[in-house]
Amino acid sequence: MAKISRKAFFKAASSEFLNAEAPNKEYPYLDPSNQDLPRHLQKTSTGIGTYTGPWGEDQILHLLKRTLFGVSKADLNHFKGKTLNECISLLLNFNNTPPPPPLNNYGNNPNQNDPTVPFGQTWVNAAVNANLEGARIFSFKSWWTSLLLNQDRNIREKMTLFWHHHFATETLVVQDSRFVYKHNALLRSMCLGNFKDFVKQITLDPAMLEYLNGSQNTQTAPDENYARELQELFTIGKKISPHYTEEDVKAAARVLTGWRNNRLGISSFFDASKHDTNQKAFSSFYNNQIIVGRSGINAGNLELDDLLNMIFSHPEVAKNIVRKIYRFFVYYVIDENVENNVITPLANLFRSNNYNIKIVMETLLKSEHFFDVLNKGCMIKSPLDHIIGLARQTNLQFPDNSNIQTQYAHWLYTMQYATVLNQHLGDPPAVAGWPAYYQEPQFYELWINSDSLPKRNLACDSLIYVGYSRFGFKLIIDVFALVESTQNPSNPNDLLRELIQLLYPADLSTATQTFIKNSILLSGQTGDYIWTDAWNAYKANPSNTMLKDAVKIRLQALLKYLMGQAEYQLH
Repeated sequence: MAKISRKAFFKAASSEFLNAEAPNKEYPYLDPSNQDLPRHLQKTSTGIGTYTGPWGEDQILHLLKRTLFGVSKADLNHFKGKTLNECISLLLNFNNTPPPPPLNNYGNNPNQNDPTVPFGQTWVNAAVNANLEGARIFSFKSWWTSLLLNQDRNIREKMTLFWHHHFATETLVVQDSRFVYKHNALLRSMCLGNFKDFVKQITLDPAMLEYLNGSQNTQTAPDENYARELQELFTIGKKISPHYTEEDVKAAARVLTGWRNNRLGISSFFDASKHDTNQKAFSSFYNNQIIVGRSGINAGNLELDDLLNMIFSHPEVAKNIVRKIYRFFVYYVIDENVENNVITPLANLFRSNNYNIKIVMETLLKSEHFFDVLNKGCMIKSPLDHIIGLARQTNLQFPDNSNIQTQYAHWLYTMQYATVLNQHLGDPPAVAGWPAYYQEPQFYELWINSDSLPKRNLACDSLIYVGYSRFGFKLIIDVFALVESTQNPSNPNDLLRELIQLLYPADLSTATQTFIKNSILLSGQTGDYIWTDAWNAYKANPSNTMLKDAVKIRLQALLKYLMGQAEYQLH
């Protein structure tokens, strides 16, 4: 599936590129060692130097599709006409004020009465209530979905999801909705901050302490769970040689003893009586470093700082994080060229800037490598990119806040569709996150199979034709409003071209566009006037059901066709 889609993309992107004989002066960045391969299989030697090539709507759309969840016509118009630097600035510089918290949307149900939180008020600082945890978790997931649907035009939501994958926790394991919310707020607030500070905050985060048993780690029964993942997943990585040892894991676990959760205060704290005050010796991987055991109320923080200083002195930390960022935002294949020309210099930049995340993202998103033609349209959309993107591309209208129960129910429906497609917001399958971002050799191809692809198509078809009704509100794509947002809807060529630009990662050939136009918009006839007359007749008399249906049927069929093609699964 993925190979067919990539081939289709490159044929559409540039037939000359596919057919040219190597070497080709028009593409000097192609790796000379790959010159004997077909053009669409070659990798490039582009690096992190600032992109200086053509700059227009196609490049802006590529940037936005990787940094937002779907791109609406209004999004494109907002960025259109701005320079690369201006676009990057808008994406990376934003107000870090937290959004309004999730609300009690369940309290008007007699079986879910909340004695401490009135309906329509937030529960995030309320007392824990075991009988309402399920309802509050669904409230949290609905709320988070709403932030994706109504995202600002910046990278915060995409970065928050990236860190949710990296510092994965599961609501089903944490089992405290307030801890879950606080964890999400931490991901959101530090998504472009200092990574070393971020790791310390994650280490002491109540949800993480609960999820990886840090709150049960004592000097008499050291728990190695978090100490292992801190090194294997969150910092160093595991595919390196030489490697840290089991003794390093045990020593790190002893450093981390004594941290506890306070459910009443919705916070974590250090209990010196549970802490191992002995020395902790590490292997030659860490230069045989010894962390001095301490006692007293500051022992936990002091030893944690020593541990993180030791871990972050290793160059593999920066490389591991940069590789993860690369696979999330660019492509999953990291060959020798990418390692040498992108990963290594970005990792060096990361370390030399004291692990500042923002500088890495700014450099990557401005790079010639990011805008390389071979890195466009090569990613299979995640389920969240698919379903949230579908909603945002088509300006899907959700209930307003005049009825919180209805509003949250439709947000939850959207989230649950992504869950059906194997990306459960708030509950990745394991501490490693979603396999599509790390599982070799399939990576993104894991999102698509004989079960998930029909369900992806069904999501589109359902919202085009039937919609979803709950509490008297129908969620359905308004095809007329979508087409009205284009510049020249009465011209079938312009209309089709704009929709393809919005929905696909690259243009289609003239022959393909003509086929689609003739088959659908012209109802199998010839002559552009067929569509133009139908559209103008409807606009002149929009209350005429026959005229309206003549247009609606064609537009629905057009959307169904475009969203049913392999190219729609890419971005």
